[in-house]
Amino acid sequence: MQANDRRMLAQFGGSPVRTTPLVTFNDAAGRTLGEEEIAAVTEVIHSGILSSTFGTRGRQLERAFAERMGVAHAVSCSSGTAALHLAVAAVDPEPGDEIITTPISDFGSVIPILMQNAVPVFADVDPRTAQLDPAAVRAAITGRTRAIVAVHLLGAPAPVRELREIADEHGLVLIEDCAQAFLTEPSPGRLAGSYGDIGCFSLQQSKQITAGDGGLVVTSDEVLARRMRLFSDKGWPRDTGERTYLFLGANYRMSELQAAVALAQLGKLDGVIGRRRHQAARFAEAIADLDGVTTAPSGQQHSYWQNPLLLDPAVVGTTLDWGTALRAEGIPCSAPYIPRPLYLVPVLAEGRTYGRSRFPLTSPPARIDHTFVEGMCPAAERLLYQTLLVLAWNENYSDQDVDDIAAAVRKVHTVFAAERAGVPA
Repeated sequence: MQANDRRMLAQFGGSPVRTTPLVTFNDAAGRTLGEEEIAAVTEVIHSGILSSTFGTRGRQLERAFAERMGVAHAVSCSSGTAALHLAVAAVDPEPGDEIITTPISDFGSVIPILMQNAVPVFADVDPRTAQLDPAAVRAAITGRTRAIVAVHLLGAPAPVRELREIADEHGLVLIEDCAQAFLTEPSPGRLAGSYGDIGCFSLQQSKQITAGDGGLVVTSDEVLARRMRLFSDKGWPRDTGERTYLFLGANYRMSELQAAVALAQLGKLDGVIGRRRHQAARFAEAIADLDGVTTAPSGQQHSYWQNPLLLDPAVVGTTLDWGTALRAEGIPCSAPYIPRPLYLVPVLAEGRTYGRSRFPLTSPPARIDHTFVEGMCPAAERLLYQTLLVLAWNENYSDQDVDDIAAAVRKVHTVFAAERAGVPA
């Protein structure tokens, strides 16, 4: 069998590179949970206070995270989506106002916009990075725009310096979705989450550190910090001693149990990200000579929540073909990363918001009747369907694990590149 024969691939009957499953975030072996977390939770249970309203762990976590981020304030909450909801609520948009964001993310980046009766406006992405394209963001601004939500996708930095300039120029609030980007540095020595007016983080099961669920928002603006703290607790100003409700809010409080686990995890964060970066550099070096395959930039910029590859379809085929082939080789990956751009999910494409009203997507309260259709963001669609391949990544991968991933990538590349070059099997 020749090296470029499809039959060498496990998908077509060949022997897979990997027969032992790689560790994942749903395995104890793929997490850093241990005695520190057990001791912290035990202390909370013995205290009898499991609510952060009356306990101390939630406030300890906020102080520790704000210090680690180099900002003045952190507010804890129940999830990463809740963190984004706190941020959008702090913007306080009028019904029908617009908030610009990316079409490539989890829908948690969009839910808070709709829940605050604002309209998500999708700007296209840079085809080389899958991050928001500042030029597309600038073109999407209207008289109703109130904020920009920039997502640091997969742990790589969004262009927050350019977006900061755009936001300041137009009087907009810049929100950073850092759910996948703990310790990402868009520029040396400055962390993702500190460029925007507000930075949002997730402690969900799959994130670099976890409390099962949970979220944190950071800001150096005291007014925004207070409004977010109030919103997370039904608008109740507990610091004044008065039982009243200053505005419509939610109950997004983090429990003391979550905070205890998160505090223990925070102490391990540097090691987690360091190991992810080290193994990503090993992988990038192992496939550096492959034509038509581009790895993510290594170093402090990326925190490798997952490990993306950019494929040149003319040279090596599409992400969908690669995803099928790599999974058959025993390598977990996402191809496409999400099934469709966010504007094509039923919530938006079919207007499934509040009953059959399509509110707030209609005029009024919006400036126009907003519709969401295929072709709105062509660069994002090409990335999802043709060029972006996302490898699962974990801080507990061994050198052998990484070498196996690289070997599978090289194997798939050998066959698909030969086919694109017209080399007969």
